[in-house]
Formats: sequence, C-alpha cells, structure tokens
Amino acid sequence: MFLSDNETVLDTVSSAEVKQFRCLESGKAFAFKNSLIQHAVVHSRVKNFKCDECGKQFTDKSNRTKHLLIHSGMKNFKCDECGKQFTDKSSLTKHLLIHSGVKNFKCDECGKRFAQKSDLTKHLLIHSGVKNFKCDECGKLFTQKGVLTKHLLIHSGVKNFKCDECGKRFARKGVLTQHLLIHSGVKNFKCDECGRRFAQKSDLTKHLLIHSGVKNFKCDECGRRFAQKSDLTKHLLVHSGVKNFKCDECGKRFAQKGDLTKHLLIHSGVKNFKCGECGKQFGLKSNLSKHLLVHSGVKNFKCGECGKQFGLKNNLTKHLLNHCKGKGF
Repeated sequence: MFLSDNETVLDTVSSAEVKQFRCLESGKAFAFKNSLIQHAVVHSRVKNFKCDECGKQFTDKSNRTKHLLIHSGMKNFKCDECGKQFTDKSSLTKHLLIHSGVKNFKCDECGKRFAQKSDLTKHLLIHSGVKNFKCDECGKLFTQKGVLTKHLLIHSGVKNFKCDECGKRFARKGVLTQHLLIHSGVKNFKCDECGRRFAQKSDLTKHLLIHSGVKNFKCDECGRRFAQKSDLTKHLLVHSGVKNFKCDECGKRFAQKGDLTKHLLIHSGVKNFKCGECGKQFGLKSNLSKHLLVHSGVKNFKCGECGKQFGLKNNLTKHLLNHCKGKGF
C-alpha cells in the first residue's frame, strides 16, 4: 500500500531539494526513503509498540519512546511565555501556538476556533454527545478522559489553588481563573431577558433556566421546585435546622450566607428600592415585590378562623396570633 517507485505513495521531486520523498497520504516530506517507509506505518493503523506502564499502543517505536518520557516525569522543555514545561520539543512547539494567537482549526458546529487540530478533535466530542468516561464517585459522564481526570480532583478534597482576594480555594487552576472574574468586576455576559450581567458564561447559562420556567429539582421535604440543583442544595439547609451564619449586629442566625448578606442591609439603613405607589422604601428588592401586593388588591392568604384575607403571608401569621390570644394560648 505504502511505497512505489512510480506514483503510488512516493512523490520523488527534484534531487536538489533537501526533502525529496513525500507521503501522498499526509503530504509530509522526508530527506530519506527509509524515513518515509517508517512514516507510512502511521497510515496503516497497525500499532505494534505497547507502553508497559499504561498499555497505550503506538505505530512506531520512536513515538513510544517519546511517550515514555511522560511516565519518567522529566520535563526539559520550558515555555518562556508562561513557564509550562513539557517532556518533548514537539509538545512545546504545539503549545506555543496558543501564545501566537493563531487559530486555524474551526469547529463547523459552533464556530469555535483552536490553535491545535488535536484540540478541535477533542472539542468535537462535545457535539457528538458521546460520553464514554464515567466518574465512579458520582456517576457523572464526560466526553474526554482529561476532563474526567480534572473532575476527580473535586472528590479528592485537595484544593491547591487559592484566591488572594477572598481566600476561597479551588481544586483546579481553571476554576480559580474563572472565579477571579468575579473580583475584576467585568461582566461581559448579558441576559437578553432581564438585562442582568454575569462575569462567566456558565453563570449566564444557569441563570437562563430561571426564565425558561423549567424546574426539574424538587425538595422532598416541602415540594418546592428549583431550576438549578445548587439552589435546591442551598434550600435543603433550611430544613436541616443548621444555621451557621450569624449576624454580629443582632445575633440572628441563618442557614445560608446569602440570607445573612441580605439581612445585613437592614442594619445598614440603605434602602434603594422605592415603591412608586406610596413612596415607601425597602432595603431588599424582594421586600418591595411583596409590598406591591398590598397595592395590587390581591389577597391570596385567608384566615381559616374568621375568613379575613391578606395580601402577605406574614400579615396572616400576625393576624392568627390574635386568635391564639383570644383562646388563651
């Protein structure tokens, strides 16, 4: 299949050229005929050379030799741009394309571009929907082995990457990099529905679920449903009875840090949310939303004792105390 002195695989050009033996399969040129013969094995897909460390197989011995450097731990080739080190020169050369800014490989599915063909190949697995790599800890599936390896760090509990701004720690450097966008104040991702902006695209994607109306995560305790699993997880703390977040001003405790943060606005005295009907101001937007029900005339909360109706649940709760006092409780 591979060689012919005529025109089968070899394309012999002028002897004046340094590399006169060209592979018609890939276009790669060689100075020696034997080198082309060895290269032709790559296209045969026959892999006779196996790594005793991990079992990976190769078409030629030289590639296996390069691969073995990975297991040796030796990284003699360093990138002057970012300091990253590599086991062989070819890997460093490929890596340098990232810093060049040149991205010649484009995904026909989504338009995303890549500096290396191998990165495009890996990316295409995302569109294929094939997820052959499973996490034994949580069952989550991944399209790439490398992504599974990174994911496993979450279960290890090891968090070597620390944010100098807030002290939060992360298992992966990439996640820390994304987190730093929060502190930068830059929010390039905007929701077309409500105008809210986000520092990370993933946060915008999660937020869009709110507008979709889809709530696939249900609380078994109270039946309340949520668009995101993380919101359900936070909500479950309410039922646990655990309140680890304490207000230093009044001593009130909360199950979630976010609730404490909102509560602190009460003590700050800042009231940025004003009612257009009566001018009353509130520290929280949610409190203003509840207050507007008073002006709407809608009264969905009815007293089972006397039939009186209320626009707010907490007003009904206060009203019920009057019945309790009347009964001597």
